[in-house]
Amino acid sequence: MQLGSKLRGLQGGRVGFMCPGCGTMHQVTVEGQGRPRWEWNGDADAPTFSPSVLVTWPDPDAPGANLATCHSFVRDGRIQFLGDCTHALAGQTVDLPDFYPAQKGANP
Repeated sequence: MQLGSKLRGLQGGRVGFMCPGCGTMHQVTVEGQGRPRWEWNGDADAPTFSPSVLVTWPDPDAPGANLATCHSFVRDGRIQFLGDCTHALAGQTVDLPDFYPAQKGANP
């Protein structure tokens, strides 16, 4: 479900936002009993999440123990990428991109 311009509501008390560094959606739990859980300012157009958002996954370009990393703060609708990110936006702060409305029949 679309929440404002920047977020999509997901099952299990989670919200998702598009990451311009990774080109994929990142998710955080903001409601319910699940852990970890992030504080959210409730603004779907200029969201702030606390603490930082850390996403890791196997790096397809470096098989084995290497992980790709995206580590950021989302504050007032901007995403601040930390220096440990393995993508090109490491160390930069950019506007959180809009989440375009879901197409009819598409899965969230």
